[in-house]
This record gives sequence, structure tokens and C-alpha cells, in this order.
Amino acid sequence: MTSRSSLDATYFEEIFASDDDPWNLASSLYEAAKFKATHDALADRRYARALEIGCAHGVLTETLVGLCDTLLAVDISTKALAKARERVGDRPGIELSQMAFPEDAPKGAAFDLVILSEVAYYWGVVDLDRASAWLRQGVAQGGRIILVHYTGDTDYPHSGDEAVETLWKDLESKFVVEKATRHDRYRLDLWQRR
Repeated sequence: MTSRSSLDATYFEEIFASDDDPWNLASSLYEAAKFKATHDALADRRYARALEIGCAHGVLTETLVGLCDTLLAVDISTKALAKARERVGDRPGIELSQMAFPEDAPKGAAFDLVILSEVAYYWGVVDLDRASAWLRQGVAQGGRIILVHYTGDTDYPHSGDEAVETLWKDLESKFVVEKATRHDRYRLDLWQRR
């Protein structure tokens, strides 16, 4: 595991400034299949209060909003959030907010669902520890965390596998694994709070 620091807001602002859809989230068949798998893994219940960390352009946000009474979608990039606002508009129950999670984290009541899709590998060791600490308190009893991460090589602080496994080591005393699947190029993990 590398000890590189988390990628910061400047990195993401530059990514979104140079390309309207840098990861082809809105146009890729691969991304569409991954978003469908994410939706389907969660569709067996409704969530009163959900948090999506790293919402980017809101493509996954738009997919999941029908499962949630309220959904707080956050991103470190103001440019990404502007695109997300264009996509999801002013729908009831959706709030978009600029936040550098886990350094900045929501306050208040715990969430029934936390979505970490393609985000944990951007965090260094310190932020993985911060994220774990917040998740131990920020997920309600019986609530879920879904993690979906690319499993190929990256130049990020961690690989998808390293990031997910690090979080699991910190959270396994409070959560159980509901689902752990590997797909072509990504993994999907669903954990439930004991």
C-alpha cells in the first residue's frame, strides 16, 4: 500500500475543466452496466436518508434518487457539481453540496445508505482512517455502505482493492458483508451495519 496523500480539489477541478465527462460516465456502456449493478444491489429496500460521496456529474445520483427519500450528493469539485445540477435539477429530496469528504463530513443524523463509488482510492492513509471513523458513526443501525471501485492499475494513492480492504479492516467489527462481487474491471461490495 502506498502512503501517497489524498488527491485534492485542484486535481479534480483541473480534470473537470479539461473535459466535460472525463471518465465517460454519461456515455460508456461499461459505466452504464456498473451503475445498473449498483442500483440493482440496493433496490430491495427504500432509504430514508442517503449520502453519495463523490457524485461527479450526477449520473449515478440520477439512477439512485428513486430509491431514496432524501439524497445528499457531495463532490470536492465545484465544476462537477455544476454539471450534476444540470443533470438532476431541483428535484425534491436531492441536495447537492461541495464537500471534501472525509476532511469535511456531514453532521447530524446517521444515514441509511452511504455510496462510495469510484472514490476511496483517491484517499491517502490518513483520509481512509478519517472515512472509517466517520462511517462507524455516520451509518445508522441496519444501514448500508456500497462501495464500487475499478480494479485495474491506477496512479491514485491506492488501488480499488487496497482502498476497500483498508476500509473493511477498520469497519468489520461494526458491519457484515451482504455482497462482495467481482466484475470485469470493478468490484462491488455491500456492507450492512450490525
